[in-house]
Amino acid sequence: MFNYGDEFGIFRRLNFNGVFYSEVIAGSKMPNLMYMTCFENRQEREAHWKAFFADSAWKKLSAIAEYKNNVSHVDISYLYPVDYSDF
Repeated sequence: MFNYGDEFGIFRRLNFNGVFYSEVIAGSKMPNLMYMTCFENRQEREAHWKAFFADSAWKKLSAIAEYKNNVSHVDISYLYPVDYSDF
């Protein structure tokens, strides 16, 4: 789904502000994917993810048998820019 299902295409179409999307290659929480996105505020972030999960392409992709039940846990961290940040 992450590499071959065009999940990135859904993110692009829904105007996610992707900083990076990656597979984690070390650590105690593997296997793990990491998505870093940036938004103006938490409400904008929530609206984008709500649109993502409601998207017909996502629903079709996530219904494929090999991708079912592959999310077991989600950690969400909010980072805020400092004065010298580009964002």
